Amino acid sequence: MTISFLDRLARLDTTTVSDALDFLALPGATVGLCPMWHCPRIVGRASTVQLGPKSSSAPTVHLISPVIASINTDDRVLVIAGGIEGVSCWGDILANAAKVKGVRGTVIDGYSRDIEANEEIGYPVYGRGATMVSARNRVVQRAAGIPIQVAGVTVNEGDYLIADRCGTVFVAQDRVGAVLDLAERIARRQDGMVQAVRAGRSVEDVMHDKEFEAIKVDSAR
Repeated sequence: MTISFLDRLARLDTTTVSDALDFLALPGATVGLCPMWHCPRIVGRASTVQLGPKSSSAPTVHLISPVIASINTDDRVLVIAGGIEGVSCWGDILANAAKVKGVRGTVIDGYSRDIEANEEIGYPVYGRGATMVSARNRVVQRAAGIPIQVAGVTVNEGDYLIADRCGTVFVAQDRVGAVLDLAERIARRQDGMVQAVRAGRSVEDVMHDKEFEAIKVDSAR
């Protein structure tokens, strides 16, 4: 039985995936996109949303609503960029709508409000921080399903991501197989290193550079 990329990714954590990206010299690890409450980790594929400042008085469709309405699979994570410092990109009504549609969570390169309301329904939200300031008349949706910049990483529609208490990591869909292969090898080696320390082997020996060089050798095979 073939295990899907998402299932394989779900067996890892952000630190291991980040290490794999490092060894492969690939971008993807971010800084500052952390859980907004003690929420579950997220593993899924990106549905991208580009926001921006509202520049006219013309009426607009409520931001992110059309994206949520269009989702028809159970593997999606909303990934939102382009917010304004200190202004919310996310709230409780959107969270409830996303929950109903089976969205796995939301990652925002920006701010969220209604944190307790998200927690009450068990909806995971990751971002830069909390605010009470509404997006209304301040922020609009510019586009969706396009490449966006998230904490310095280019994220495309359908890219893979994993988020946990250490932060958020993105994996380009055309490299996910190679990244997962290496991440799984790293996880096995690191598990062995932990067991060696617990068994009494010197941590200086276990953490020697040669142990990490072995990962590079394994990855080249």
